Amino acid sequence: MLYREAINLALDETMSEDTNIVLLGEDIANVGGTFRVTEGLLDKYGKARVIDTPIAELSIVGNAIGMAIGGLRPVVELMTANFSLLAFDQIVNHMAKLPFMSAGKIRLPMVLRMPQGVSKQLGAQHSENYENMLSSVPGLFVFAVNSPNYAYHALKKSIKMDDPVIFIEHELLYNKKEEIDMKSDLDPFKARIIKEGEDITIISYLKMLDDTASALDEIEKELNCSCELIDLCSLNPVDFKTLEASIKKTGRLIMIEEGHKMGSYGAQIISWAVEELFYFLDAAPLRLCGKNVPIAYNRKLELASIPTPKSIKKDIINWGRINGL
Repeated sequence: MLYREAINLALDETMSEDTNIVLLGEDIANVGGTFRVTEGLLDKYGKARVIDTPIAELSIVGNAIGMAIGGLRPVVELMTANFSLLAFDQIVNHMAKLPFMSAGKIRLPMVLRMPQGVSKQLGAQHSENYENMLSSVPGLFVFAVNSPNYAYHALKKSIKMDDPVIFIEHELLYNKKEEIDMKSDLDPFKARIIKEGEDITIISYLKMLDDTASALDEIEKELNCSCELIDLCSLNPVDFKTLEASIKKTGRLIMIEEGHKMGSYGAQIISWAVEELFYFLDAAPLRLCGKNVPIAYNRKLELASIPTPKSIKKDIINWGRINGL
């Protein structure tokens, strides 16, 4: 099943089970979504539950918050994470805080879905990664979706939660294909060990996880080592237990992400590792990130500004040799 099909199926199945679940966003009804994620749901559930909204993100999220307060379970699609900036007042000051400010009397069972990332020449204003900002907001659960199987199970569980969830997707993963284990009881908060290893712990998420995986064979061959690759899955809260066990085993840590290096999400992971596991580390951690520049439209400049399989391989091999591998 394709990544986008897995999300569509999760929406379909939960909507069939609970009439309080409603969808809203730009072009999600008649068009079926910019990335065809909500295709076919309007015909099945009608315009009262699959709602095309004006191009007004602050209003979209604000309306969803009101719906959640009123007893519905809204699932919002923002066309891209870049446009979430227009709704940050609602996301940060209301979506994240109302349950706390009301001593739990207000519940907000809502999901905010958004694709993000560098996606082949969409320009500086459509190529950002904002998990660093969203994950720093207390009161929000933040998931990062790499695989169709995780997308299916994590979205279903997110919709059934009684708390606000940010569900981050990546625009270049919608056509990723994978078998889905319909019967598995996947825990969306638990990190996935994609590949076990003994010498280096590599942590990533979203598209960078696949780019890293594609370079692993050559990295291991060059350094004569084995790498453990971990998909974070949940960005807030973090499954530190899984990360800790891996780092204690390998003694070496690499964090790989697409976002800009200054203030990056991965800086928090590195900081935690150094603070909590310093004496288990045999080398200084390595953090591979995007450059501190707006993403260019030019394809060569675009690729030069983010980690790629080629640059990931080169940087890890250089780091490994410096650190005795």
